[in-house]
Amino acid sequence: MNRMFLLRVIGICTAIVLALHAGMTFYGDLIRPNFRASDLFSGEIPPEKAKLAAGGVLASVSLDGDLLANYAAAMAADVLHRPSTDAAGRASENKAAQSAVVAALKVSPIRPALWLTLGTLQAQAGEAATPAVKMSYLTGSVPIDVAFARVRTVTSGAAATDEEIKLLAQSDIRSALANRSRYEPLLIAAYVQATPQGKALLLETTKVTDPKFNEILRRY
Repeated sequence: MNRMFLLRVIGICTAIVLALHAGMTFYGDLIRPNFRASDLFSGEIPPEKAKLAAGGVLASVSLDGDLLANYAAAMAADVLHRPSTDAAGRASENKAAQSAVVAALKVSPIRPALWLTLGTLQAQAGEAATPAVKMSYLTGSVPIDVAFARVRTVTSGAAATDEEIKLLAQSDIRSALANRSRYEPLLIAAYVQATPQGKALLLETTKVTDPKFNEILRRY
């Protein structure tokens, strides 16, 4: 009798857990921000704060890698594109976005664009971004928009002093040069804003890949 009762209790608890899981999955699909980390670097508009807040409620208890990654990317986009007007607010928002990105990467680490998002947030906050940028290279390929954003991040910060990243970044620069009609003005802007090490990386790569463009860069 006791065994039957115990089995019934276990069965009821299992059914409740499964129902809760199904309900959370359905709710997550409804409120999941339709914004990926790669969208952050392609000019997509981040979701409104109200939808972002709704996604945050579920993200705080979810282990869904896609939900966590999309929510983190949307938070980062909000920080980078709609920053607070005061320094304290910007710092607080940056930390919160970094925490969301780290939480997503702990669950689902094979996300190169999200690693770059973390590096971008760290660079904005004046923190070391080299490890996160390196992980963005080591975890997979990225679309051309993300690759160019990575060039900008590498050449404007301390990552340009890392020998391994310098080798990896050359492929991003070559990808941008393969679409020179689109990226030429952006590459020039990246060169103007680059650190001395970043400028050297751009000049070294373009000297071999596109000597004519190399000559253009040297005018700036």
